[in-house]
Amino acid sequence: MPRITLPGGRIIEAASGTPAGQALNNADALAVLINGKPSDLATPLTVDAVLLPLLFSDERGREVFWHSASHLMAQAIKELNPQAVLTIGPAVEDGFYYDIDSAVAITEDDLPKIEGKMREIVGRNIPVVRSEMSRADAIAFFKSRGDTYKVEILSDIADGTVSMYEQGGFIDLCRGPHVASTGVIKAFKLTSIAGAYWRGDERNKMLTRLYGTAFPSQAELDAWLTMLEESKKRDHRRLGKDLDLFSFHDDGGPGLVYWHPKGAIIRRAIEDFWRAEHEKAGYNLVFSPHIGKAKLWETSGHLGFYKDSMYSPIDIEGQKYYLKPMNCPFHILMYQTRQRSYRDLPMRYCELGTVYRYERSGTLHGLMRVRGFTQDDAHLFVTPEQITGEVMKVVDFVLNIFKTFGFAEFSVFLSTRPEKSVGSDELWEVATSALRAALEKSGLPFGVDEGGGVFYGPKIDIKIKDSIGRLWQCSTIQVDFNMPDRFDVAYTGEDGVPKRTVMIHRALFGSLERFFGILIEHYAGNFPLWLAPVQARVLTITGDLEAYARQVLEKLAAAGLRAEVDLSTDKIANKIRKAETEKVPYMLVLGRREAEAGKVALRKHGKGDQGAVLLDDFIAQAAAEARERRLQ
Repeated sequence: MPRITLPGGRIIEAASGTPAGQALNNADALAVLINGKPSDLATPLTVDAVLLPLLFSDERGREVFWHSASHLMAQAIKELNPQAVLTIGPAVEDGFYYDIDSAVAITEDDLPKIEGKMREIVGRNIPVVRSEMSRADAIAFFKSRGDTYKVEILSDIADGTVSMYEQGGFIDLCRGPHVASTGVIKAFKLTSIAGAYWRGDERNKMLTRLYGTAFPSQAELDAWLTMLEESKKRDHRRLGKDLDLFSFHDDGGPGLVYWHPKGAIIRRAIEDFWRAEHEKAGYNLVFSPHIGKAKLWETSGHLGFYKDSMYSPIDIEGQKYYLKPMNCPFHILMYQTRQRSYRDLPMRYCELGTVYRYERSGTLHGLMRVRGFTQDDAHLFVTPEQITGEVMKVVDFVLNIFKTFGFAEFSVFLSTRPEKSVGSDELWEVATSALRAALEKSGLPFGVDEGGGVFYGPKIDIKIKDSIGRLWQCSTIQVDFNMPDRFDVAYTGEDGVPKRTVMIHRALFGSLERFFGILIEHYAGNFPLWLAPVQARVLTITGDLEAYARQVLEKLAAAGLRAEVDLSTDKIANKIRKAETEKVPYMLVLGRREAEAGKVALRKHGKGDQGAVLLDDFIAQAAAEARERRLQ
């Protein structure tokens, strides 16, 4: 009888073949981790196993739920339109989508009908059943049904056996896992329709992509829909255009960001702050190339584990080079330029390094998901004894940085060894224990994401909560024994013997682009003064005040404030309205009385008239506000 370890460490014995869900006995479980592998609740237990539930509150639990909802939607579409041909339907951030090839156009008007059919299928509470089939039989099966896209997918799969999921006659090719039955999916909403090229290649056929989301209860769905409405008002793509911060251009290539002057000012302010704080914290700033030889990426393991996200190689004098998807191998090469002693450690390299990763065109989303971005990267070279202390410092550093930007609530997760990984169990246990100890000593509450680590090591993920309650994954702290082993990264110990160095990988924002998008939405474009591209605008009531306006502008600039003047012939009400629309924090209105008294009529964005103040008093107050990075 298999010995089953349950959450909390309790051990039970179960008859061979007992469904994992029955042994787990958790009514909220959507699926289960069996020895770290995501599996269906119906999976029979035949060997000793450690079981952990996948819940909707967990990232991978939500992925199971949303992937199951995409199958529910696909089944509804097939029942309404049997001639529709299915392609892929993954879970994505905040929901799911399915790409459909349909001769009959699917429009927004069809969404209520599809939702109605989905509710009907949920009401049937159909069991979701996994089965396996040889790859050859699966190809023959989907060919017989006219599912040409599934046949094409199978042609790229090397495995001899593939898995299928069936619910009430609807069958889909899928790795799973899925929820136990359609009745689990209580509340859902189809949100939009878009076009998408098959496999993201514009040379392929244009498909219809249906987006949706789902939740375990109607109350949770309603709360999400309310937040979605608020999110639309804060959409960084719209605000980025309205405030003239950045743009994208298909002629230059999708997923590549063009920073406009105002956006560049904000980015520079973020970067300057980032560099200054890192220098104070004992980091050394470095710069690394944008390309590296294939051998480098083979040694690091990226070509083995990350190749699908890397661009095709460039041939240079008969050698293959790749655009870098990461900065870590470059930092290792810098470390290895000299013999290092235990006295040199910890050594902390940091870099605002631009990296390039392939994302399918259908997954690109403003600044949140791009193909070229600047990672605010750092690599710490430490001894094994220094791991816990350094990780604690990094956690404190990360939280303090985020608080400066106005984020006060965080969710922290410890992510453990994934199924696809490298390295010995012993090293993984040492690394995971060090991260756990750091979190426990810091006093931060944290959850455990079983199997959520990267291929070379466990990690800590820190999510920030924005002003409307959304969580954003930003910071990650990863302990890595494997890459130092691959590159033979060493230091000389106190005993004079070479020892293996440990690497801590750390990104704070994740990427400047994504963090910038989060900031836009967090503040709805109303940036605190220290980040605002234009901190004050001088507005003249009459045309004869230009001389005084330029004096005011000169004084503002001398104090280090970013200011501009509106000398147009527009009425003052229109000038104010324009400044409000552009979310300028301060408006300095000048009339004859203000000019004679050396004052300005002060207005604050969103708060209106603040009365007349001496110009020098305003400058002192605003300069202090910007210098001290006060929040709104």
